[in-house]
Amino acid sequence: MSDTRWYAIQTYSGHENKVQKLIQRKIEEEPGAAPESKEIRDVIVPTQDVMEIRNGKRVTVTRRLYPGYVLVHMTMNERTMHAINNIQGVIKFVGSGKAPQPLRDEEINKILGVEVEEEKASREEIPFHIDQVVEITQGPFTDFSGTVQEIYADKGKVKVEVSLFGRPTSVELDYTQLKGY
Repeated sequence: MSDTRWYAIQTYSGHENKVQKLIQRKIEEEPGAAPESKEIRDVIVPTQDVMEIRNGKRVTVTRRLYPGYVLVHMTMNERTMHAINNIQGVIKFVGSGKAPQPLRDEEINKILGVEVEEEKASREEIPFHIDQVVEITQGPFTDFSGTVQEIYADKGKVKVEVSLFGRPTSVELDYTQLKGY
């Protein structure tokens, strides 16, 4: 059997999951019991889990790393190229000229690695920096202003210095309780 490589396919934006399902169906319909004997072996839509704030609550959202693209692990020949190009929602293979370019090993390892790493530690982006003036929007210090002293990204907390009865006081707050100026 010839060499299988990863190829990027350009799709209509928003059709990535639909194209993935249609290619997956082709893989299942392809004759040959063993997955390693198939010409089209795998298909993925690279995604990443990210924390977002919605209505004051932290929510994990899955985002596409490359909107408008699907990656397929396959043997490139006339038959497989024709099969993929005729799937509804597929625009074309990524590559120069007529020949699709396979992804380099380091590119696909990075993409697959990013997907695995990000699931383990979906890091929160705390939108504040040290010495930034912030307003507290929730809790016992609501409407107080203070200065960011430390950021604890792993906990999603921020240490803020506020003036309480004319004295500087440090309080540790969830970053969702703050608003930057």
